[in-house]
Amino acid sequence: MFFVPRLITFRISHYCEKVRWALDRIRFPYIEECHLPPLHRLKTTPVGGSSVPVLVTQAQVFKDSADILNYLDTLTPLHLKLYPTSSVLRHEVDELEAQFNCQLGVLTRQWGYFYALANRTLMQQLWCQGIPSWEKLLFPVVFPLTCRLAYSSYNVNRQSALTAYHQIQQIFEAVSHRLSDGRRYLVGDCFSAADLAFASLSAPALLPPEYGGLFPSLLQLPHEMVEQVHTLRDTVAGRYVLRLYQQERYMANI
Repeated sequence: MFFVPRLITFRISHYCEKVRWALDRIRFPYIEECHLPPLHRLKTTPVGGSSVPVLVTQAQVFKDSADILNYLDTLTPLHLKLYPTSSVLRHEVDELEAQFNCQLGVLTRQWGYFYALANRTLMQQLWCQGIPSWEKLLFPVVFPLTCRLAYSSYNVNRQSALTAYHQIQQIFEAVSHRLSDGRRYLVGDCFSAADLAFASLSAPALLPPEYGGLFPSLLQLPHEMVEQVHTLRDTVAGRYVLRLYQQERYMANI
């Protein structure tokens, strides 16, 4: 029987989106298995993982978005590679990707959850995308516990959300400055893992329509959050992300 790699995810997760984008870009065959947190553990634990995304291939299990991108790059034709062959440019890409993974992704999650977790209906829409029917039935049972875990694990509160937003703005300012010389991409002349990481991990703060999961409508969100989204969209970095989503997200399908 032909083995099809499995990508274990939360559909709405921006770290999962980062991997989906890389997979879609090279037309890598895979099946996405979406789960309701914390029920994803039933799938990730048996293969040695904990958080998502987890990519299960026939030869190996990859349990981190950066590891998955590096693995995919070994299978990618030269014109689609996410990591430059130049050691100098490769170092730049690695540094930026690590920064966005460890800082930007954490901040946009913390900020976004502050506004979203208070809306049970919205969270049901976000967390139940693409999951098995039996998991949907369990949402009313697991949501209160998962919600409390999210508040505590990610330190979600008004002050942390305000601080996170200011730090997101600082990262956007640094990226805007980097792009101010007219370059189309963050490193070199080609789309790289740095661009992919910045675009996908900033997506919760920009809500691009082309996102691989279903984001809520701005009409469903608090006015304060919507104002902040518009502020970030109206920056050089924000417009760059929206352009990448329009021009690069589904380029493999063109």
